[in-house]
Amino acid sequence: MRNKLKGIIKWLYPGIGIKRWIGLSALGVFFIGIASNLIRAEVFWLIKILYLIVIVCGIIILILGIKRLLYSYLSVLLPPSQEEEVVDILYQKRHLSHGPRIVAIGGGTGLSILLTGIKEYTANITAVVTVADDGGSSGRLRQQFDVLPPGDIRNCLVALADASALMRELFQFRFDKGSELSGHSFGNLFITAMTRLTGDFEKAVKETSKVLALRGQVIPSTLNNVVLVAQHIDGSITEGEDKIPRVRKPINRVQLKPEQTRATPEAIKAIQAAQVIVLGPGSLYTSIIPNLLIKEITESIVSSSAIKIYVCNIMTQPGETDGYKASDHLRVLIAHSDPKIVDYCIVNIGQFPQEILQRYKLENAYPVINDRKNIEDMGYRVIEDDIVNVQENVARHDPVKLAKIILGLLEEI
Repeated sequence: MRNKLKGIIKWLYPGIGIKRWIGLSALGVFFIGIASNLIRAEVFWLIKILYLIVIVCGIIILILGIKRLLYSYLSVLLPPSQEEEVVDILYQKRHLSHGPRIVAIGGGTGLSILLTGIKEYTANITAVVTVADDGGSSGRLRQQFDVLPPGDIRNCLVALADASALMRELFQFRFDKGSELSGHSFGNLFITAMTRLTGDFEKAVKETSKVLALRGQVIPSTLNNVVLVAQHIDGSITEGEDKIPRVRKPINRVQLKPEQTRATPEAIKAIQAAQVIVLGPGSLYTSIIPNLLIKEITESIVSSSAIKIYVCNIMTQPGETDGYKASDHLRVLIAHSDPKIVDYCIVNIGQFPQEILQRYKLENAYPVINDRKNIEDMGYRVIEDDIVNVQENVARHDPVKLAKIILGLLEEI
């Protein structure tokens, strides 16, 4: 009891900056209470108007006191740049917390682009991310420290971050050549260090999420150390997510090694609770399908009553989907999972600037042809739109347009 009383008294210590606002709020309550009682008495109507004015003034004083009290409290928790945005922040947090439950499944740059658009409509986002990456910085850290690859996880964390722009840039900062850290991003090193510190990759991701003040959550599809294996049409085998596209051989099928890979329980829980499940965009064989090769994930999606959407790539990917039309992407996706894995397919009908087409042609990449009828003949609904966003001479999906399409499908139900 004494400790509780002492805690209450601490709120009245000098320098905290809240006593004046508590007093102002109390004054507003006093005016409202006194005037409310007096207005009931049998008095001249002008006096009643005066009492009514006092009540209105009391309400204004009370609101002002509560507002300043709230600002005084939050000013020690928020950065100085956000102190004047408290009302907007509170409204946004409350509004987004009631948004639809969306699960996005994939990996690579495509998934992170999708997340930047969706997070403007809801905070109930779960990104289920592949951990089959074994190239670049992620691959080196995976070999040296025996941790799961952090690269795709990092991109999704940054995409959903509510932290300052500087913090997001810090996590994406990549060290220059000429040092032992060459090619590594700060975010990859941070997640690796956090994994070594906590002894658990999943916990490391959760702790990193707190640092970045995530609007949603990022979950690895599995905690098993998996390797992606491709069987090519000519019968040859390629092991390693990074090597598969580089051999430039048509792919017949991919699988995980080991095959009996367990899904992350949190990923299954999120899928079961989802209102919308989005597959892609991203590399078909190396970013999206690896998640669906986990039997529990595919079964959970199939049994879910959520809207299931596949976002088809806008460009073919050399070494993976050379010559693929939109229906070919969907056919391969189904062949590796289940026909009930998708309800809708979003395809691009937007045009590309000629200079972009020429640049991609040098890489043997071309716009994915929209063969709508073939997809509809397979029994799926096609959503066509201009979803191209060209920035810095690179063609990507437009995150704002994608988010609007996805949320629009939810409103149709």
